[in-house]
Amino acid sequence: MTRHGKNCTAGAVYTYHEKKKDTAASGYGTQNIRLSRDAVKDFDCCCLSLQPCHDPVVTPDGYLYEREAILEYILHQKKEIARQMKAYEKQRGARREEQKELQRAAAQDQVRGFLEKEAAIVSRPLNPFMPKAATLPITGDQEYLPLVWSLGGGFLKCILQLLPPTDGEQPGPSVGPLGKDKDKALPSFWIPSLTPEAKATKLEKPSRTVTCPMSGKPLRMSDLTSVHFTQLDDSVDRVGLITRSERYVCAVTRDSLSNATPCAVLRPSGAVVTLECVEKLIRKDMVDPVNGDTLTERDIIVLQRGGTGFAGSGVKLQAEMSRPVMQA
Repeated sequence: MTRHGKNCTAGAVYTYHEKKKDTAASGYGTQNIRLSRDAVKDFDCCCLSLQPCHDPVVTPDGYLYEREAILEYILHQKKEIARQMKAYEKQRGARREEQKELQRAAAQDQVRGFLEKEAAIVSRPLNPFMPKAATLPITGDQEYLPLVWSLGGGFLKCILQLLPPTDGEQPGPSVGPLGKDKDKALPSFWIPSLTPEAKATKLEKPSRTVTCPMSGKPLRMSDLTSVHFTQLDDSVDRVGLITRSERYVCAVTRDSLSNATPCAVLRPSGAVVTLECVEKLIRKDMVDPVNGDTLTERDIIVLQRGGTGFAGSGVKLQAEMSRPVMQA
């Protein structure tokens, strides 16, 4: 069978290439793409700025950052946590005041119901020649006279203190001019949080822990370790290092470092060595070859590196974008 062209439509088989091309053109289905070398961060670049580090530091998980960038991120996250905590405390105080108002209103309703029931009790004989008490106009303190006779003035004074003061007849919520607070509460159909169907969101208590932007684990300034790369050529300045593909070497074996070379950072000295050097030389004595300090397993930090763009590099470099799927 002869080889078909990419745009050939005479074949009886719907090929894989035609399927991928039609999927990309239709706008439906999940798209997968293998990242190339140009989309991969170098091992000596900051995880935040994606630029070669001038003063690099490493976290206990092996993520490399520029010192200025990671300290600025930590301070920004602390300010954001303080802002969220302030908003949470404000909402919590508003809910507490709302609960107090509801309890106060419930207590007043109970007192009013008690007074209405006690006012209906008559402790003196009725005059058959006088109209009923319900038809007599009640003004001033005459409404509570039967209660005074039955309970005494001292107990009534305590109950009346619970009632709000009344200065004449108060208008209802629908009477009177429109207030300023009601103007602010008008619904808005173009802002999602102000629509009539929108409900007040309940803020959760924010965590006070500052986390690493890459690993998501708790991070403190004291956890950062300074990193000292060994340059391939000491005479080259920093600008010249950026243009070179091979910039640094192992501090012990002088092997060139790249994304294809697994590296580790020794915590006492901050020197960068290859993992091969760690396994063959350093783990035998557990002594830092740069300054002679004793090492532990915690002092050997494996440096996180990017991929090389090759399929067999051991790093998954595949980007995936989910899109709607046509249902049959």
